[in-house]
Amino acid sequence: MARTEVTLLLMQIRDNPQTREEEWRSFAQFCGLERTQIRILNLFDTPEFGPEVLEGVDGLLVGGSSEASVLEPERYPFVEPAMALLRHCISIKLPVFCSCFGHQLAVRALGGEVIRDERDFEMGTVPILLTAAARTDPLYHDMPQGFMAVSVHRERALVVPEGCTLLAYTEPCTHSFKVDGAPFWTTQFHPEVDRPVLIQRLTQFAHHYTDGEDHLREVLESAEETPLSNDLLRRFVDRVLLAE
Repeated sequence: MARTEVTLLLMQIRDNPQTREEEWRSFAQFCGLERTQIRILNLFDTPEFGPEVLEGVDGLLVGGSSEASVLEPERYPFVEPAMALLRHCISIKLPVFCSCFGHQLAVRALGGEVIRDERDFEMGTVPILLTAAARTDPLYHDMPQGFMAVSVHRERALVVPEGCTLLAYTEPCTHSFKVDGAPFWTTQFHPEVDRPVLIQRLTQFAHHYTDGEDHLREVLESAEETPLSNDLLRRFVDRVLLAE
């Protein structure tokens, strides 16, 4: 398969029109694909769906969300169908890359626990630590310890689900795992977000994550560039989709 022939589905959990557009653009940019190669399934528009949404795609991307929670399926009816779709992808071994909300969704879908932080949660750019298992992983084997990544989340998982291998972490939480025996990766951090987009997002959702203008300014001024984490999506395309 040529790179120009790749077609992905982005399961998007964004209600804000500006963020919908930006996330689509960012995933395409860091995957090294044209936007026309990434179809959109926005769960706010289509809360009920089944495996048919995967017809004709070579892989699934799952994005983040500042407007939903995996801990409130009664409030967000798309959570259950989304978890079912992830389990289906594992069963048919369809390549999957889940970011942030997607990481939490995968944890819940596979029987793991996600907890919520009301304060003192990760926000900004953080150094990501790798486990010994990462040394032989297709995406991480040539990544350095402590690479910087964008991490903004109020919910987290302390351990990975059974049948999964932890690849990356910070002191507060798990940050990446692979499902054993399936081409399925997750990241709690945002490989689709770079420093300029982080600044834009945090400014837009400051009321949700920060304690005022001084706090927001402090986070933004300390933010670093994240080229290595941003490269993970290209690696997913090159080393997983195009390697098959």
